[in-house]
Amino acid sequence: MKTLEEYMALPYRLEIIPDPDEGGFVGTYPDLPGCLTSGDTMEAVAHNAEDAKRAWLTAALQDGLAIREPESPCAYSGQFKLRIPKSLHRSLAEHSRSEGISMNQYCLYLLAKNDAQYGA
Repeated sequence: MKTLEEYMALPYRLEIIPDPDEGGFVGTYPDLPGCLTSGDTMEAVAHNAEDAKRAWLTAALQDGLAIREPESPCAYSGQFKLRIPKSLHRSLAEHSRSEGISMNQYCLYLLAKNDAQYGA
């Protein structure tokens, strides 16, 4: 198991979004569930986020909880192979041709639309 300082040095991704209800901004670490903070400015959130991350990691270590390490964006190539029935292949090819785009672009559109609908 890593020490607190080793976990603090890992490149956890901080997401900062506006808070329309309270004003200011909210910051969360997606790899650290429940670790969040807020501030009046993005700079304040970034500063507060380090304290929140330290407190979250400290509590997790004390309680013996598993701590997820940040995922590297290099872990994904952006490519995967998919075997599909011939009838689906034909349907996708026909629809993409009618839209005037490549089948790859059409499938990407369908995947992104479905992913957005069901919340990635």
